[in-house]
Amino acid sequence: MEVPNLTDISIKAATSGTLWDDSLKGFGVRIGKTSKTFIVLVASGRRQSIGRYPLMSLAEARKEAKRILAEKMLGKVRPKHLAFDDAKKEYLEECAKKNRPSTLSDYTKILRRHYPFGRKAVGAITPHHILKELQKLNDKPTRKHYAFAVGRAFFKWCVRQHIIDRSPMEDLEPPKITAPRERVLDENELQKLTAALRVHETPFKRICLLLLLTGQRRGEISHLEWDWIEGDTITLPGTLTKNKRTHTFPIGKKALAVLDTIPREKDCPYLFPASRKMSDKTTVFNGWGKPKASLDRECGITDRTLHDLRRTVSSGMAALGIQQIVVEKLLNHVSGGTQSPISLVYNRHSYMDEMREAILQWEVYLDTLNTPEG
Repeated sequence: MEVPNLTDISIKAATSGTLWDDSLKGFGVRIGKTSKTFIVLVASGRRQSIGRYPLMSLAEARKEAKRILAEKMLGKVRPKHLAFDDAKKEYLEECAKKNRPSTLSDYTKILRRHYPFGRKAVGAITPHHILKELQKLNDKPTRKHYAFAVGRAFFKWCVRQHIIDRSPMEDLEPPKITAPRERVLDENELQKLTAALRVHETPFKRICLLLLLTGQRRGEISHLEWDWIEGDTITLPGTLTKNKRTHTFPIGKKALAVLDTIPREKDCPYLFPASRKMSDKTTVFNGWGKPKASLDRECGITDRTLHDLRRTVSSGMAALGIQQIVVEKLLNHVSGGTQSPISLVYNRHSYMDEMREAILQWEVYLDTLNTPEG
């Protein structure tokens, strides 16, 4: 953040981030958890520490910064660099303050997997470096587009923080967005999938079965907490749902039976905790690739994503004659497909009974898929 002129008052009041002095470009103070350090931007992506406040006064730091910046103009400075991983850490710390946990988790994974620049200086990263990494996702266009968006946001932040003068992604064209998927599992595929999920001894299979039985999103089911379950209903907090609205929905007997098979770990709030902890804070299930590939081979189904199950539930319920507004309520859609904006505000009917009936019909239908004909 730029301030018109750094003062002792503004430095003392700051609790986090970096304050840049607007009156002396390239001079600022980094606010850490336990210290406040004067810094000067001596090259693109390169900061140099001057001293810690208040051991060094603001006047002394400003004088030193002017000297260093003058030497920079004369080409006499051999600056330290800010590594990509260090800038990434600062960026994610800021994201943690304003983004929901699931979004922060996505950003962390994407920057780690698709921008593996480690100790390379941020200013030394070129468009070629980025294109080389993103090309590895050519066979996954949706993921590539998302990875591009996250990287672009990160480098724009670096520019705003005066870490670099210009983003290496500034002139890169975003990957083309593919047409929305319309994949719905047909009855034969549903039969194969439900047969494979009949024995659901792994967290992944339990998650898949709950997705198929409830129509909820992958990120919502995988993040389920025990406290959100009450009787035959589940309440998702607005911090988790896509539309940021609290969502309470009923579950049927088959879903309850799945929940009964899940072992509850002591002092762990999650139904599906990660198999290993990435930090002191317990994380949720995140090992999707291998078990999905294994299930696809077991079912003999190709070109299937987990989100296709949600679309299949929606289409399947419509085929059973269930009202669209009930399906929308169950899936927590608020696009207003069958309701005007005004009715979305004034219609407070929860449709809980109708959703229960819809779940019952859907479970009965799934049961018939693997029931031998008499």
